Amino acid sequence: MRYLVISLLLLLAACTGKQGHFAGAKLTRVSLEGAVFEVRLRGNLAEAIRINPQYAPRLGPLRALAEQAMAAVSGCEVTTVLGDQAVMIGVLDCPDVGA
Repeated sequence: MRYLVISLLLLLAACTGKQGHFAGAKLTRVSLEGAVFEVRLRGNLAEAIRINPQYAPRLGPLRALAEQAMAAVSGCEVTTVLGDQAVMIGVLDCPDVGA
């Protein structure tokens, strides 16, 4: 039983670190109209993770807010936003931002 608990704790600890393309990128928290995003930049991409518990059945209303958050942090125009209600990736129209 002790090994099971230790294994589960190690597994959970491994899940908490930021991984993938935005690992190690500086995080900026942005609040817009009740939505709170954690925005990270890497190259010409931006990641916006919505961290508030707001009900959001569709991406539509949140896409514009995520786009505004990404633009505010990067200072660039956001040309495309893809993702879901929690994690959105935007394409920035300026070279090498946040690289």
